[in-house]
Amino acid sequence: MSGFFGVASKESCVLDLFFGIDYHSHLGTRRAGMAVWGANGFSRAIHNIENTPFRTKFDKDLDSFEGKIGIGCISDYESQPLLLHSHLGSFAITTVGRINNLEGLKAHCFEKGMTHFQEMSVGGVNPTELIGALINQKNSIVEGLKSVQDLVDGSMSVLLMNKDGIYAMRDKAGRTPVIVGQKDNGYCVTFESSAFLNLGYTHMKDLGPGEIDLITPKEVQVLQKPYTQKKVCSFLWVYYGYPTSTYEGVNVETMRNRCGKILAARDDVEVDSVAGVPDSGIAHAIGYSNVTGIPFSRPFIKYTPTWPRSFMPTSQAQRNMIAKMKLIPVADLIKDKKLLLIDDSIVRGTQLGETTEFLYESGAKEVHVRPACPPIMFGCKYLNFSRSNSERELITRRVIEEMEGEDVSVETLRTYADPDSPEYATMCEKIREKLNFTSLRYHRLDDMIESIGIDECELCTYCWNGKE
Repeated sequence: MSGFFGVASKESCVLDLFFGIDYHSHLGTRRAGMAVWGANGFSRAIHNIENTPFRTKFDKDLDSFEGKIGIGCISDYESQPLLLHSHLGSFAITTVGRINNLEGLKAHCFEKGMTHFQEMSVGGVNPTELIGALINQKNSIVEGLKSVQDLVDGSMSVLLMNKDGIYAMRDKAGRTPVIVGQKDNGYCVTFESSAFLNLGYTHMKDLGPGEIDLITPKEVQVLQKPYTQKKVCSFLWVYYGYPTSTYEGVNVETMRNRCGKILAARDDVEVDSVAGVPDSGIAHAIGYSNVTGIPFSRPFIKYTPTWPRSFMPTSQAQRNMIAKMKLIPVADLIKDKKLLLIDDSIVRGTQLGETTEFLYESGAKEVHVRPACPPIMFGCKYLNFSRSNSERELITRRVIEEMEGEDVSVETLRTYADPDSPEYATMCEKIREKLNFTSLRYHRLDDMIESIGIDECELCTYCWNGKE
């Protein structure tokens, strides 16, 4: 994943920009960047943050920045923001999204006369530079942004800054948030609404799907009205959104508490305590505990000073090692106890399986697992929130292939996704056996949607049911 933040202010934007970007650090651990427009033109810095926090890496750059308009990002892939110069003038650009047809769009650019791409990202063309190239094919920035919406297969939200202000565009289906905050001396635009709370901004608006706004220190001007159809990523609330953020009027922490309550309503397990896998599973577990009266406990504590989110490193072996090293057991809360464990999801199953073994080794009598979302059946086509290289890495798909063979149709997969089917029950039991849980009960999709509180037609649920 990645996240961005921008500021258009009547005063210096630098400190607000610095702290606003830092509040997106949970969304990426590889690259970060800041760009500011001032009296002397653009100033920019990009750093590798794999082994150093954003604030530490960029603190030394602050004195070199001067200006009232700025954008920046935390990214898990490409270097950005980029500075580009074209017939549309000079601008800085940063993006959040995924391009499934990158090779086709690259060929399209070459056919239109482009001779080369300068930036490289993870061995290929930098997607943000590609978006800039597509914009530059048109006669205005707004036309270029509209063209990006039409051409990109996947999703693409953009902040583009020039001397006039910040052009903010939300992806055509509204899968990821773009939120505007306001205060007396200007405006900010952000992925995470929580990024501006301590900076004195209040919520002004969420951009609608496909909406394009021009944000200046004086006003927010709508340049393209939003589309009517919306497909917001449900995982924003279940997993990767920050607990203090609110999207589409629904707060993440509140949703997770409600999710735990609804999950508990279908359960009758007898356990000594309920726990959440840190960090995103904790609020779900508190909701479960509140409605059942089963004590909430923390049988293991996440060592937060140095360990990032475990899915971020490139190497699966490194992710697994980090997942193990960052959780420290509290033996008195584990030994001879029947534990109920809530995690946000089960993707490959490796880490949760190791966590379960870790609890058994620490003396747990039973470990019951309750994922806060349904079984993940399809790899995400729209966002880079997971590093799965293949759908066959999903534990659901591995189990289904063991029973059905390698060539499994979408219709068959949807049968296994139906929580009322015998195939679903068999799949869940196989997963339980593989990961050595005492019992396993997933959150149902209809219950998860109720937990979010938004109409199903406005939510993307592709990874659970394969429906676009």
